[in-house]
Amino acid sequence: MISATPSRSQEIRSKVGHPIIDSDGHTLEIGPILLDFVEKIGGGNVKKRYEETFKEAWNLRWFNMSAEERRHDFSTAPAWWVMPTENSLDRATASLPRLLNERMDELGIDYAVLYPTRSLVLDRIPDPEVRQVGSRAVNAYHAEIYGGYTSRMTTAAAIPMHTPEVAIEELEYAVNELGMKVAMIEGRSLRPLSRAKNTPAHLSHVNARMDVLGLDSDYDYDPFWAKCIELNVAPASHAANMGWGTRSTSNYMYNHLATFALAHEPLAKALFMGGVTKRFPGLSVAFLEGGVGWACRLYADMVGHWVKRNGVDIHKLDPRHLDVDALMGLIEAEGEPSQKARLKEIRDHYLAGEPAPEELDDWSHVPMERAEEILDLFVKPFYFGCEADDPMNAHAFNSKVNPMGARLKAVFSSDIGHWDVPDMREVVEEAYELVEDELITAEDFRDFTFTNAVHLYADMNPDFFRGTAVESEAGRELRGGVK
Repeated sequence: MISATPSRSQEIRSKVGHPIIDSDGHTLEIGPILLDFVEKIGGGNVKKRYEETFKEAWNLRWFNMSAEERRHDFSTAPAWWVMPTENSLDRATASLPRLLNERMDELGIDYAVLYPTRSLVLDRIPDPEVRQVGSRAVNAYHAEIYGGYTSRMTTAAAIPMHTPEVAIEELEYAVNELGMKVAMIEGRSLRPLSRAKNTPAHLSHVNARMDVLGLDSDYDYDPFWAKCIELNVAPASHAANMGWGTRSTSNYMYNHLATFALAHEPLAKALFMGGVTKRFPGLSVAFLEGGVGWACRLYADMVGHWVKRNGVDIHKLDPRHLDVDALMGLIEAEGEPSQKARLKEIRDHYLAGEPAPEELDDWSHVPMERAEEILDLFVKPFYFGCEADDPMNAHAFNSKVNPMGARLKAVFSSDIGHWDVPDMREVVEEAYELVEDELITAEDFRDFTFTNAVHLYADMNPDFFRGTAVESEAGRELRGGVK
């Protein structure tokens, strides 16, 4: 199965002299086998409901609707033809761990963290029992099918996040019973609005709101974040916003563009603004498949906003500090005739003041005295999954542009198994083009493909890489480069 000629990615791996860790590859679950696990765990009735609601989650009814019906229901054009087809070897590699294990050197990858594909939509299943059984089934499936290849790969556990209690239950089961060490979370939960009690399941997205878990949530998720620390697991969000906000009823590419970045930004803001990263300084969080460009912009935006509207400087904007007499004098002297003709109305307008919220400090959940604290509360705990062909990856390492000289923690994500990787052998090659084009340095590439991934997983779990093909190199990195 392995080509006799070394791939360009294999040559690059040999050249750089350090391991390459893939922080976001994908498995392609084999449907009939996965359904066996659903039936074993939930029984025949749940299996039947799973098959029905799974189709709803992927919005497969869209294919049988007319254009008029799609517009009437505001039905989102779903993902279609998303898996490798012409390349049968790659298609099989994404489903067969033995084959992937044989090809790892050919791909130029030393170790891979793998996420599901079919099961990425589990959070959209409205039935809580089916949703939980589906999560447990895919976790059991991956633990059994991939469990014999832990030297080169590990699979992420799907954790349903609709309530912290259910999330904790599944996380404990995945870690303690199945031996899994990566947690895939959805960075939000769909909450039906009270007015939408009788809304059909296929329209639930229309009459629902997004709960982003860290701020203004229906539940207190602090026990879940605490459980992640207790079990030494860094949660990784793999959410997309397909079907939310502005969307197309006809065009999948329109809906897919920036979908992961648009889903991750609300969670990142909520974890920061809600004080989660301040209350849990040992927590690392990954945001996968959305790149890092959005995070660079959000980070810079946060710094700028805090400097102008922190809990102290906000009082400079208090309307009561306005010198109305001085302002009116300027209007009388410099105003246009239409303004001078209505001086009394204008004065009354300014004297009326403006409303104010009960809490003036929007940063009260994350109190800071200096903007530099954002480095510890945003830059340090967050990691950003970046696909190989994204040129925006270079911005993560641009300390001349990022405020306070920050280097955001981009981690290499192959996305093997999906339509945007027509040839698995070329992924590392694509990532290395940023070095060849002099957009990042060789040291940046090392951080991107190795160092950052080591700290993402092992800062919370020092034993994460024990028994793996990268154990010695990861250990050396954790010891600060000391042999």
